[in-house]
Amino acid sequence: MITISDLSKVYGQGEKAIVALDKVSLEVPKGEIFGVLGQSGAGKSTLIRCVNLLERPSSGSIFVNGQEMTTLGGSALRQARQHIGMIFQHFNLLSSRTIADNIAFPLEVMGYSRTACQQRVKELLALVGLEQRANAYPAQLSGGQKQRVGIARALAGQPEVLLSDEATSALDPQTTHSILELLQDLNRRMGLTILLITHEMGVVKQICHQVAILEAGKLVEQGRVGDLAARPESRLAQSLFPRPQSYAAQPGARVVTISFAGNSADEPVLSNLIRRFDLNVNILSGNIEKFGEQRVGQLQAEFVGEQFEQAVDYLRSLGLRVEVNN
Repeated sequence: MITISDLSKVYGQGEKAIVALDKVSLEVPKGEIFGVLGQSGAGKSTLIRCVNLLERPSSGSIFVNGQEMTTLGGSALRQARQHIGMIFQHFNLLSSRTIADNIAFPLEVMGYSRTACQQRVKELLALVGLEQRANAYPAQLSGGQKQRVGIARALAGQPEVLLSDEATSALDPQTTHSILELLQDLNRRMGLTILLITHEMGVVKQICHQVAILEAGKLVEQGRVGDLAARPESRLAQSLFPRPQSYAAQPGARVVTISFAGNSADEPVLSNLIRRFDLNVNILSGNIEKFGEQRVGQLQAEFVGEQFEQAVDYLRSLGLRVEVNN
């Protein structure tokens, strides 16, 4: 659905040049929610604005539904953008228009008749749960309601792709959760492909199927969220499951990191291990996180016992990832 290849964006020239994106490549499959995670200045906003050419890349290619965006201009670009919705962090609503009229605005630009426009607005208000607020003005809405209007407006032209530019970062946690649930519902019911950028791990955990991590304009990691979380060496796992900085090891102890995924996260693995291999176990850290419907956990512990190697082999035979740290 979205294929980005060797995308670069440079602002300025010579010694004053700033590289916002450095040969970024990623692919967003049709019907998936793909998150781009990174801190401020990582290049996230530049990346998503390049997809619909609000920013022109310096080099590289961007295909959306098979169409090369960087070759388009004028009316061809405007037509292509009608199939790409976008929601923003600060809503960007027209304060002098009612909610219904804000949603109707892109339809008017696209040439919808008055009757068709009214019908589509009615459908969109119902879709985002704002049927009773059609005649209200933006100043009369909460932040979450304003973002629902922004989502409805982005969906006005029935796009196949929705871009989300930090759409929940200005909202409180409870409202963020409800907006993410709405996006997840739209993805499921409409098959909508969503590319979102965020600096919040909670957003990725709640709704993303895949994630890419940007640092200083470079893509440093990407993959399915559950798979990355289950790999102790991944950046995603290391940010989710921080390890203790220091500890006093027992004599003869070996430190292991065990990653659990799926049903194994609910199994009494350690108690079985202790009984079977006569081990002394000292737990150093541990946590279980939920990614959509999948549970992933990581445990770091000291093992002391003569059957250490057999115990590690047993854990691996169960399909668990085991990293021996010393």
